[in-house]
Amino acid sequence: MTRHFLVDTDLSPAEQAEVLDLALELKNSPYSRGTYSGEGAGRKTVAVIFDKTSTRTRVSFATGIADLGGVPLIMGAGESQLGHKESVTDTAMVLERMVATIVWRTYAQADLEEMAASSTVPVINALSDDYHPCQLLADLMTIREHKGELKGLTMTYLGDAANNMANSYLLAGVTAGMHVRIAGPEGYLPEPRIVDAAKERAAGTGGSVLITTDPAEALQGADVVATDTWVSMGQEIEDQEVKSARFALFRSYAVDSAAMARAAPDAVVLHCLPAYRGYEIAADVIDGPQSAVWDEAENRLHAQKALMVWLMERS
Repeated sequence: MTRHFLVDTDLSPAEQAEVLDLALELKNSPYSRGTYSGEGAGRKTVAVIFDKTSTRTRVSFATGIADLGGVPLIMGAGESQLGHKESVTDTAMVLERMVATIVWRTYAQADLEEMAASSTVPVINALSDDYHPCQLLADLMTIREHKGELKGLTMTYLGDAANNMANSYLLAGVTAGMHVRIAGPEGYLPEPRIVDAAKERAAGTGGSVLITTDPAEALQGADVVATDTWVSMGQEIEDQEVKSARFALFRSYAVDSAAMARAAPDAVVLHCLPAYRGYEIAADVIDGPQSAVWDEAENRLHAQKALMVWLMERS
């Protein structure tokens, strides 16, 4: 059976731990797995498709595929027939005959699901409007490096909690047995279906879910504090008046020194980047001693390599 990674809960708790173990192994021995090379390896090319802009995802996947002995085929928006002249299903049925894996950063989660349903090679969600599961593998890997075991830790996310990052923090965090707290203003909280899915997964892992509009409640004693930009992809075109209103609404959810004073003294800070200093995160926090942001960015490479190896070995 072909395994895909479209949403954080596509990995069971045990499988998530396996991928994270492998990621740490590959960080120490970057070229120890030649998944896409060597005798009997089969196809070496990996299609990496971007309908949205990217820095870390593009570089980490391209580098990781090369490290594993493969060839990254990068396709930007408008560089293929996908989505305008050719259906997702037809594209998948072509690509599966030519490449070893399909990595896609796009808008609709339903398109990724259609791609996976039509593909006999692994399909990886490199970010959709609903989830960013590859980022969370890197985040969990980073927390393990700084804190040891994940189970039982409290992870707090502040800001726009109706976006893909909040959804993935919920699902990936409880899969690891963490206590996940999500805080954002009314109208910017996760959808009930996401919260319900997280609670269902948490019931089997010992994790827990807290959704609140009170940042102080979410921050109290937290081991990990995470945030994301208040202007997500696709919202950059909003006029200044709309942006100003958004910033005013989120101001009390900024990760600054006052926020960190409520968290545990040894709490680590995460941000998936790009970051806007002085808005969702203060400069003295992201550039300060509690920040694990740069480790987090590097770990995209190692976590995604591990994910590709794991999916190929089980497909």
